[in-house]
Amino acid sequence: MRVLVVEDDDRVAAALRAALTRHEMQVERVGHGLAVLPKLAGADVVLLDLGLPDVDGLEVCRRIRDAGDVPVIVVSARGSVDERILGLHHGADDYLVKPYDVGELVARIHAVRRRRGNGAPHAAPAPVTDLGDGVVLDRARHTLTVDGADVALSRKEFAVLALLADADGAVCTRDRIVAEVWGRRWPGADRTLDVHVATLRTKLARPGMVATVRGVGYRLAAGT
Repeated sequence: MRVLVVEDDDRVAAALRAALTRHEMQVERVGHGLAVLPKLAGADVVLLDLGLPDVDGLEVCRRIRDAGDVPVIVVSARGSVDERILGLHHGADDYLVKPYDVGELVARIHAVRRRRGNGAPHAAPAPVTDLGDGVVLDRARHTLTVDGADVALSRKEFAVLALLADADGAVCTRDRIVAEVWGRRWPGADRTLDVHVATLRTKLARPGMVATVRGVGYRLAAGT
């Protein structure tokens, strides 16, 4: 995913680039509002600070929306209700007040991109996904069946499995899973994720289906 960061503070931009890169995002940064429009063609999501040196961020947001449909998340220290309402009225898809949790930011990035799509016709995941080896995930019923029998999953277990299924065999990092399923990161997040994955493996009765990629995260693989 390609993220355009519009931020005039070099230190803030550098920290944000490092954090998003760890979440497997490609980051391009501009420090002025007038530099945004020429960069939109390559962006999947725009993170927009409002306190820019040349053009007010709200005006930049309006110009972005006039130019196309790329998702925009305002990331600003302006935290009043009126400011948030103005941001949304000017075309922002979401508004996050500084300081913020990086896990929450990542979750919101993925959420707005899912809602907006990637600019091309985008089909939602099929309600029923055959994971192979007799395992079927039914999003409509919020159930998992293994060899034809329903297997009860908690909401978080189901969300983890659905995220891995949507990745179609690609690795999902720990940070991404925690951000999308729990919406935030905390000191015990990795342990909580490991427990949920262990429980999933037990319920699937196919330990190899949720494969560990050491030091990175998890992926779905056919296996027993």
